[in-house]
Amino acid sequence: MKRYSMGIFGASTVALLAAAALGSGAAQAHSDQPTGADKTVTLTANLTELNNSGASGTATAVVRNQKIKHIEVHASGLTPDAPHAQHIHYGNQALNECPTLALDSNRDGRLNTVEGIPAYGPVVVSLTTTGDTTPASFLDVTRFPVSADGSYHYSRDNIRITKVAGTGYPGPNGTGTAKEIADSIREGEGVVVIHGIDYNGNGSYDFSRGASELDPNLPAEATDPAACGVLE
Repeated sequence: MKRYSMGIFGASTVALLAAAALGSGAAQAHSDQPTGADKTVTLTANLTELNNSGASGTATAVVRNQKIKHIEVHASGLTPDAPHAQHIHYGNQALNECPTLALDSNRDGRLNTVEGIPAYGPVVVSLTTTGDTTPASFLDVTRFPVSADGSYHYSRDNIRITKVAGTGYPGPNGTGTAKEIADSIREGEGVVVIHGIDYNGNGSYDFSRGASELDPNLPAEATDPAACGVLE
């Protein structure tokens, strides 16, 4: 299929996108609660389709302290033989849930990534196959899973949760600490989102739905959210 080279978006870009969306007033405040330093939890998410993608799946994560000891994502119904960016999202001022078309601010009948941020928050972990897992690898699609025949099975260990700017906390750049973000994920507020939809069914990501709001050189098909689920 046709492939597109997606550059790595820095954390500052993600922070700006998050700030713009979270400032819309569509989100509510999150209340932090103390969490034991050694608390280990196993979280699961049922992934359901966004944008009528037909995608579905499950995710399971074991989180201890500021580290994801193990995570698996099993997804199907995706655009076949295509790369799919996937992340854990979280925002201190987000709803920390999957979005609905009520957030379709430009009323074009679909949700783009930024429109969904008031619901699921900005990227805090990039679920790459190798290397960096911070928001800096937001769209480094060469290191995200490729869906053989529309499905993939992803597994990775020992992903460190880091501080992330633009997560809506008080202070400089709205930065959340690693502990604040990890505590909130353990409390069931992390959201797994998978991206990439072949809207016109032609077997490739093209510009049939215009350019991505994240980068005008990329098609919206490559970055629009396809599936979502809350880790609980």
